[in-house]
Amino acid sequence: MNSPVRAYGSVGGTPRFVSRAAGAHVTDVAGRSYVDLVCSWGPALLGHAHPEVVAAVQEAASRGLSFGAPTHGETELAEAIVARLDVGGRRALERVRLVSTGTEATMTAIRLARGATDRPLVVKFAGHYHGHSDGLLAEAGSGVATQGLPGSAGIPAEVAAQTLVLPYNDLGAVDAAFAAHPGRIAAVITEAAGANAGVLRPRDGFNAALAARTREHGALLILDEVLTGFRVGPAGWWGREAAGLEGGEGATSWTPDLVTFGKVVGGGMPLAAIGGRRDVMELLAPLGPVYQAGTLSGNPLAVAAGLATLRLADDAVYARVDAASGAVQAGLADAFAALGHPVTISRAGSLFSLAFRDGVVRDYDDARDQDGWRYRAFFASMLEQGISLPPSVFEAWFLSAAHDDATIDTILAALPRAARAAVEARPPAV
Repeated sequence: MNSPVRAYGSVGGTPRFVSRAAGAHVTDVAGRSYVDLVCSWGPALLGHAHPEVVAAVQEAASRGLSFGAPTHGETELAEAIVARLDVGGRRALERVRLVSTGTEATMTAIRLARGATDRPLVVKFAGHYHGHSDGLLAEAGSGVATQGLPGSAGIPAEVAAQTLVLPYNDLGAVDAAFAAHPGRIAAVITEAAGANAGVLRPRDGFNAALAARTREHGALLILDEVLTGFRVGPAGWWGREAAGLEGGEGATSWTPDLVTFGKVVGGGMPLAAIGGRRDVMELLAPLGPVYQAGTLSGNPLAVAAGLATLRLADDAVYARVDAASGAVQAGLADAFAALGHPVTISRAGSLFSLAFRDGVVRDYDDARDQDGWRYRAFFASMLEQGISLPPSVFEAWFLSAAHDDATIDTILAALPRAARAAVEARPPAV
């Protein structure tokens, strides 16, 4: 396996090796087709192998695979990203840098924040994932503003200690961190809406309050929209708050300093981006002293896929994805309600996740406080019935515009049996 979650470690069984995909379905090497609720972990917003996206990539490939030089397509994509993050005449971005992965985007954002502020520390939230760069794999410690411990072998404790890991949705912890480390925090990085410990929805006003706190203390706010960007709406989660669809009263008035993108922005190809304020972004080389470079940054094939995807992702696409997601969420709730078994479905736009517990999931501790072992039986039953789910209870479910009514009916028909398998499951022997 070239990425750990694919190994089925938490759900058991043999991973399905995929040979091809089209629309809402993937087909494994044995020739069996599955309704796909992974969608390549988000990029397949339009469905797999959309003909116009494939044609755009093929046309780009006919002109060369990589040049190591600027192309017009890079500028077009940057302009499209900036234009999308404009709600009511208020822009979240002024400059964009294209990179190859979400990890590279968040790593660059952290370096840029430190270069802009000349400060060493970064605040992140427990249960939020920002890629696998050393400083962002720190785990949560005990107490408020505890400096991070390495979350992986190979990370020096001294590096992890530059990250302060706080409980999510807790402004008191944020205030305490700034009070405990005056003039030393370069940035707060947060997923716009958490989607890596299951879905962790921000409390109303939380993101707006983070923007206010960082401005007050001279730090930057980095909004990680690698998963939510262009997936939960045409302007991502920030766009939903800016338009007054989420976030509560006052959510429409804030903007982040930096935003990171991945997944949908590349249309399924390896591409990501970082954008933000002009004065901060222009600190990047070659204009400024903060170095970042990449041979494949702005790769023409990836740019072509991203441009085609963003051009096709219109209001009708988002309406279809929202409707399909809502139908599956309702069916999921009904299947467990019929058995009298409590579950919680956490939602952020079209993203959602299932937790085997009663009560709202607000933070990482809540997410872990569940009978997560039940998901193994649930997953296995759905897979047996031809539905491919994310192979971890701590992942969000993804749908696409290709999930039509007939496909949704197939999913709904499988849920009651899978729910019963989960309810009847027994915890693993210790």
